[in-house]
Amino acid sequence: MCRRCGFVIQENWLNQTPEWRAFTLNEQQVRTRVGAPTSLLHFDKGLSTTFQPSKDSAGKALPWTQRQKMTRLWKWNNRARMHSKERNLVQAMNELTRLADKLHISRPIVDNAAYLYRRNLTHVRGRSIEGMMAAILYLSCRLTGTPMNLKALTSASSRSRKEITRCYRFLQRDNNLKVPIDNPSQYIPRIASKTKLSQLAQNLAMRIILKAKTKHAVVGKSPLGMAAAALYIAAKTTQETVTQRELADAAEVTEVTVRNRYKNLKQIITS
Repeated sequence: MCRRCGFVIQENWLNQTPEWRAFTLNEQQVRTRVGAPTSLLHFDKGLSTTFQPSKDSAGKALPWTQRQKMTRLWKWNNRARMHSKERNLVQAMNELTRLADKLHISRPIVDNAAYLYRRNLTHVRGRSIEGMMAAILYLSCRLTGTPMNLKALTSASSRSRKEITRCYRFLQRDNNLKVPIDNPSQYIPRIASKTKLSQLAQNLAMRIILKAKTKHAVVGKSPLGMAAAALYIAAKTTQETVTQRELADAAEVTEVTVRNRYKNLKQIITS
């Protein structure tokens, strides 16, 4: 209910918390009566049942003849419950898990990517699963405002950048999504940590980017290049030693890009 006026917003709310209390890890393990929670990263969302072909219901080892029979039944059970759609999801979720582990992406973004892939599963036909999954992961990062470099994603994926961008444009057009523009301020801490710049320089670079955004100077420009140029101006102001080449290598852009963005930002600051 509303705490101000007392209006009941929703009633008959289901309490999903356990009815027991545990004060130690051992008590929690003993009193827990359910399995793992459902997850979109599993092709069946973790709801399907399975069995061990080598043990019975009491946990005792089966004889050799029974073990062979149960192993055959276990194989046919896996084949029967996985059709073309499930096989596609198995391969896609494995690729998503691999990319997320390699790029150190948080779990909420991975779950959002899994949801987007399931929603666009009918449109995957005729396209590679690896390319579509990389594009969906990049789209999920853009929608959640998480900084993601397309070059790093391409190096982690087995598909080319051209194919990933083609799948990305198709997903954006087919789902009618308005993807927010990357904020250069999100890349400043990562570039500063690689070049060992101080927090004072980072704060000054943030203010430079904010002033450039008010004058619409970041539209159509590479956010990595703008972040590197703002850090270069901030480092010169705070008298910290860093070169344009070092910032370009940390931002994974060319030195010419940093130099051009530096000239643009310098004109904005002095104007």
